[in-house]
Amino acid sequence: MNTLRNSVQLIGHLGKTPELITLEKGRFVAKATLATHETYTSNNGEHITNTHWHKLVAWGPLAENMSKILEKGTAVLVKGKLVTRSYEDKNGIPKTITEILVSDFMKMKKEQVA
Repeated sequence: MNTLRNSVQLIGHLGKTPELITLEKGRFVAKATLATHETYTSNNGEHITNTHWHKLVAWGPLAENMSKILEKGTAVLVKGKLVTRSYEDKNGIPKTITEILVSDFMKMKKEQVA
């Protein structure tokens, strides 16, 4: 049950090819962005689509696999959890960022994603 407390599952398209970074001691991290879309009809009958961008982070062998299999525009299902971290930018201004720590992914066919 604890895995349900912070669980995210999204289907969308990658905004960029995952960037694979090799850290000290040979550890891997991959970073990418995922676009999800929601469409609705306004009161005046106009179809409106909103796009939401999500930052993805994966570690270890999963990061390697993402960088080998996925590329910009790929339709993908990702599972993971939300993580929030804080840092100071180069001007010393505090920033907070929320990312999805990916635990699993599945490449999909474009026609599977509405």
